[in-house]
Amino acid sequence: MSDTDRPALTTAPHMYLHYCEETDCNEWGSWGNSPSSAAPTRWWCFEHFPHKSYEQEQRRDRSR
Repeated sequence: MSDTDRPALTTAPHMYLHYCEETDCNEWGSWGNSPSSAAPTRWWCFEHFPHKSYEQEQRRDRSR
């Protein structure tokens, strides 16, 4: 399919807002995870993301 075959965009794209799943956290949920395509995606901020690697944790601690 070519870009010239597509119809013109007539409305503004819908922006999805996902905030952190953690209670009382109002940060943007930029880290999503889902165990399968059938399950809905859950979103967390980096601070509360439960699936961080050891390297990510070390990098975060050094930047503070």
